Amino acid sequence: MLLWHLVLESLGYFVGFRLYLRERQKCGDFLSSETRWTIIAAAIIGAAAGSKFLYWLEDPLRTVHQWHDLAYLMGGKTIIGALLGGTIAVEGTKARLGIHERTGDLFAIPLAAGIAIGRLGCFLAGIQDGTYGVATGLPWAVDFGDGVRRHPVQLYESAAMLGLLFLLRLVKPPHFERGDRFRIFLLVYFGWRLLIDLIKPGIPFAGLTTLQWACVAALLWYARDLRRLLSAHFYTKEALADG
Repeated sequence: MLLWHLVLESLGYFVGFRLYLRERQKCGDFLSSETRWTIIAAAIIGAAAGSKFLYWLEDPLRTVHQWHDLAYLMGGKTIIGALLGGTIAVEGTKARLGIHERTGDLFAIPLAAGIAIGRLGCFLAGIQDGTYGVATGLPWAVDFGDGVRRHPVQLYESAAMLGLLFLLRLVKPPHFERGDRFRIFLLVYFGWRLLIDLIKPGIPFAGLTTLQWACVAALLWYARDLRRLLSAHFYTKEALADG
């Protein structure tokens, strides 16, 4: 099953990249080729660093005790950390290059699709992946190999990302601004993870896990955009009803 995890995770990256190329061709890109690839490189490096750093913070005591265990240090990652690290790295790179325009819209749909596919690999990886939910008596609970029937939160997330894909396709002018598609992706994903991680095992700090606190911080940072985005959403619903 770990082989299927690798296959589906790789497929998620491939599909995400192809969708990025399609979005860029369809919507255009105001950046030069050199600048665009500089930003993409920053996103990749930032995502890799953020993914590892937040993973290590999920269980700080274990990380301290296994600091010299290379397999442990390199073995885990988290999507929340990747999104935060990638976003911070991109914004820092844009500030250094003097770019003030929002550039994230082209990545929103590819990221949602990639996560939807990748989580299927997490589901097939079973107990070794560590992304399962807590025990439940619901009829669709799954035994991941340890004799305990658990929430298949990986499938929940795949379904949520497919729904988000449909939503993101509605985010377009004239009611939405440049950058809104990516902001909506982040708001929905971090809000989703804040809630769904309530039924995932973890080490709580003041009632929430490290990943949930990271989601809270991100949601507070983007809360200033929420009211405007909700207003645009209602305008879009009226337009669809009239159309």
